[in-house]
Amino acid sequence: MSIIVNVDVMLAKRKMTSGELAEKVGITAANLSILKTGKARAIRFSTLDAICKALDCQPGDILEYREEE
Repeated sequence: MSIIVNVDVMLAKRKMTSGELAEKVGITAANLSILKTGKARAIRFSTLDAICKALDCQPGDILEYREEE
């Protein structure tokens, strides 16, 4: 897939654990893991909004497009 999820990068920059983020966002650790590994097929705007608020970032900091070679 051409969409790269950079949640791990933002977690490291904010010195936050996945568990803390999942709790702040209100999703399960398992669902956050699916998102982080790029296995998610979709993300709700409300979830993306909550992640951006918790990490104090923009959606473009989390989602990146790369052309497949």
